[in-house]
Amino acid sequence: MPKVLISDKMDPRAAEIFRERGVEVDVITGKTPDELKAIIGDYDGLAIRSSTKVTKEILEHATNLKVVGRAGIGVDNVDIPAASAKGVVVMNTPFGNSITTAEHAIALMFALARQLPEADASTQAGKWEKNRFMGVEVTGKTLGLIGAGNIGSIVADRALGLKMKVVAFDPFLTEERAVELGVTKVTLDELLARADFITLHTPLTDQTRNILSAENLAKTKKGVRIVNCARGGLIDEAALKEGLDSGHIAGAALDVFVTEPAKESPLFGTPNFVSTPHLGASTTEAQVNVAIQVAEQMADYLVSGGVTNALNVPSLSAEEAPKLRPYMGLAEKLGSLVGQLATGAIDRVSIHREGAAADLNPKPLTSAVLTGFLRQQTDTVNMVNAPVLARDRGMEVREIRTEREGDYHTLLRVAVRTADGERSVAGTLFGDSAPRLVELFGIKVEADLTGAMLYVVNEDAPGFIGRIGTLLGEAGVNIGTFHLGRREAGGEAVLLLSVDQRVDAALLAQVKALPGVKTAMGLSF
Repeated sequence: MPKVLISDKMDPRAAEIFRERGVEVDVITGKTPDELKAIIGDYDGLAIRSSTKVTKEILEHATNLKVVGRAGIGVDNVDIPAASAKGVVVMNTPFGNSITTAEHAIALMFALARQLPEADASTQAGKWEKNRFMGVEVTGKTLGLIGAGNIGSIVADRALGLKMKVVAFDPFLTEERAVELGVTKVTLDELLARADFITLHTPLTDQTRNILSAENLAKTKKGVRIVNCARGGLIDEAALKEGLDSGHIAGAALDVFVTEPAKESPLFGTPNFVSTPHLGASTTEAQVNVAIQVAEQMADYLVSGGVTNALNVPSLSAEEAPKLRPYMGLAEKLGSLVGQLATGAIDRVSIHREGAAADLNPKPLTSAVLTGFLRQQTDTVNMVNAPVLARDRGMEVREIRTEREGDYHTLLRVAVRTADGERSVAGTLFGDSAPRLVELFGIKVEADLTGAMLYVVNEDAPGFIGRIGTLLGEAGVNIGTFHLGRREAGGEAVLLLSVDQRVDAALLAQVKALPGVKTAMGLSF
């Protein structure tokens, strides 16, 4: 039975879902990194929020870990490259708190427009400074969205309902999607010049870090109001304070900071500055939603192999997994076969899907091929880290689909490019479940890929089959199945034998010494 650790405070429904799905779960919160290292090796899954830091050091002690699930959007507290190298799937729940975060951004926008926090403090102090707090309407104003993804699009919808004009800067936003959202796609400079309010909804990356730098803040419209409920580090906080002090920026509201917890900041106490302690996802509904989602996703993966909202491996729904599983088995075997047979440096791997296979999700199949292929080079490869290892080795990976059917209803072909040219193998599924090799380096052959095998390339001549059968019999090696293929009579033939035990080096040398043998190799699956 899979075992999961919940290491951060989470809605109790998460633990209930794990148990309902047949997953053992422990809820142990508040552990130090050293304490977590001591126990993490016992678990297949780790469910976290923002407190637990899944570092490379933690992962090195996580000898059984298969999946980390973050109940929320941000995974800044997970070392994703280290997890990928370790073969650990990293998931998040990008939609569970989207509405909550979007609503918080709208709330902060109103707080800035009407100076609500300062007006509240003044009124409760008995001052009744009605003329001091002259706000602005949002109706008719221009809202600039930096990031128009899931949360940004919800903010846009709410803003349009408030009769605002919305412009958006997002490199991934298409013109068609902009029309669908009812926003105008603009460059960053255009947004800075036009927006009365700016709200950020983008992850923190090398491209977005300090996207509102001192230089860009200087390009904003005088009197702009800025909201950030996304990630600390998107705004130069020192430059933001200068803009507030000078009056160029009329107001700013931050729910996130470069350093958190933000116990102190030069922004604190600045007029027209509003702050909240990373509350974007903090509603009762959102916390229940993300806890349920992360438990369901992790349980799906550990029990049935379904992958949802993973950041370092292709998604594979629980419904899709059973259909793809036989193909993934075939893909891994083909990758293993070509990896064992191809010689020399390989700089390109191509995965062709033909017939019914053309309609399948290609990413899991590609990962399976690379897993089988790279297993010949390292014993730490799996579905998660195979694409990373291939990229690190400088391999080009191609995915090719052909809808037309050939000799087979469904076919997978794996080709590798070496200094000696391209080598390819192809396989199909019999009865939609049994993997079968049907082509080997251009020669038609039908064979099961299982257990120990002997691969021989020889001259097609009378008596060879008898000679190799006699040699193996004298060596006490039992033949399970016998598969033979050839290009033409009297030409080159390929022989694949499944045997009950691996052929050792001494016996392999004897096979190579048989008349007509060009190549002989022991294989295993």
